[in-house]
Amino acid sequence: MRSRYAAYVVGEPDHVFRTWHPRTRPADVATGVGIAWQRLDVLATEAGGVDDEEGVVEFRATYETGGHVGVLHETSRFARRGGRWVYVDGA
Repeated sequence: MRSRYAAYVVGEPDHVFRTWHPRTRPADVATGVGIAWQRLDVLATEAGGVDDEEGVVEFRATYETGGHVGVLHETSRFARRGGRWVYVDGA
């Protein structure tokens, strides 16, 4: 979760692409030109430990775009694939 946020912050779409489950990943992954990510707060986690194959992260990410401050609040599902965590989807 944190590495994906950092990739959005610094504009590294390749990392975002590689850490997105191939079953749910879009063909083109943009990191949000014109969006300045300000802060990430992890609010809750469920599973996602060493012995788990799935995990859930609830987070709030604050951003600024066009002089407007916004908040992305999401509960994301992750799955272990090939020994690495990948983003599945979020609501």
